Amino acid sequence: MSATTSDTHDPGSAQLGTSLKPRHITMISIAGVIGAGLFVGSANAIKEAGPAVLISYFLAGTLVVLVMRMLGEMATANPDTGSFSVYSDRALGHWAGFSIGWLYWWFWVLVIPVEATAAAAILSDLVGGAQWFWALAVTLLLTVTNLVSVGNYGEFEFWFALIKVVAIVAFIGIGVAAIFGVIPDSQVSGIDSLWQPDGFMPNGFGAVIAGMLVTMFSFMGTEIVTIAAAESPDPERGISKAVNSVIWRISLFYFGSIFVIVALMPYNQLSDGSYQSTLQAIGIPGSKIIMDIVILTAVASCLNSALYTASRMLFSLGVRRDAPQAVRKLTGNGVPWVAVLASMVVGFLAVIGNYVLPDKIFGYLLATSGAIALFVYLAIAASQFVLGRRMREEGERAPVRMWLFPYLTVVVMVAIVAVLVLMAFDSDQQSAIFLSLASAVFIVVAGVVVQRRHAATADLVEKR
Repeated sequence: MSATTSDTHDPGSAQLGTSLKPRHITMISIAGVIGAGLFVGSANAIKEAGPAVLISYFLAGTLVVLVMRMLGEMATANPDTGSFSVYSDRALGHWAGFSIGWLYWWFWVLVIPVEATAAAAILSDLVGGAQWFWALAVTLLLTVTNLVSVGNYGEFEFWFALIKVVAIVAFIGIGVAAIFGVIPDSQVSGIDSLWQPDGFMPNGFGAVIAGMLVTMFSFMGTEIVTIAAAESPDPERGISKAVNSVIWRISLFYFGSIFVIVALMPYNQLSDGSYQSTLQAIGIPGSKIIMDIVILTAVASCLNSALYTASRMLFSLGVRRDAPQAVRKLTGNGVPWVAVLASMVVGFLAVIGNYVLPDKIFGYLLATSGAIALFVYLAIAASQFVLGRRMREEGERAPVRMWLFPYLTVVVMVAIVAVLVLMAFDSDQQSAIFLSLASAVFIVVAGVVVQRRHAATADLVEKR
């Protein structure tokens, strides 16, 4: 039976392409860590917490490392393009896989208009032209590349990631040179800004936690590698390598670059672009256009990944009969073209909405996905708690193993719930948490209804 018409509920029955190379998987894992939020959103976190934002990044980064370790254990044991949605289905019930899959799809579909708008603003500033034109052009270009083959997505992401890696490493190198005072005409040197102008933790530990809430969502995307690896010849090796290297990637790209910024720049003197402000203070000519190009690359990378990830999650939902069966249709290269187009259309409608709807209305739409990253992390931890116990009871040993299981898994679940509670008491995060909860409740109810229908259908089949 063909992959596109199979009636099985097994997600592996419909065959996606396997043309992602090891270098693609490596760079996708890196690209997932370096998002536009690092270059743009870091300034807000630094202004919130001051130099103590380093603690914010450490706490958020540690949580993400542990979540990736848990996901890595499940993904190396059973690679699947549905990733944590499939594992939630197996561990917690069909309603959980349905809910987390659709919530995750919604998150990435809403990322498309955000990143398209950001890319359009930069291109319009650099080369001129209407923003709507550039938003349309970037969205269509990346849609076409995603439709041709998964290898195209991997190749684009490889070069996007390479540019981001080179930019971050160069920034850290320049920053370290400035710290040691070896750059002539630099306006900054040393590490005095770590405690100037009013101490390392000027706004108290509460601001550190608030900073962590801001930084937490910068890490969303690290899990994409477990989805992409399912379309490579050796998913187990790719996932293992990505999971085992996540510590140094977060340490270098986030902790290293943020340390340079807060060491050289007083937190209250940063503009909206923390990297640009630092390079200007060091005296690097053309720092604005350099950062515009880097941020444009990061934005394009995020949009590319958003379209890819949304389409694969929609495809997986279709395979499990949680989405219309049309989304399972594949091209000759194994690309789920209907899922790509459906995700692009919804995302593109949101692009139009971003220009047509009042900002407040579109802001509410975005807020409905504001806490989904934490819902996904909680689902991953809960699924690994159940599947991890099952694997150990059956004597199965995955290539990646969660540390100190089950105790550290429980600690992570408690920590995620604590972060969600803290969001409810943070005035800047309240709309995001409550609207996200509302969207989650709606999807979970739908998931329970679907689960009951599936159970009723199964009972009828058995009786016949």
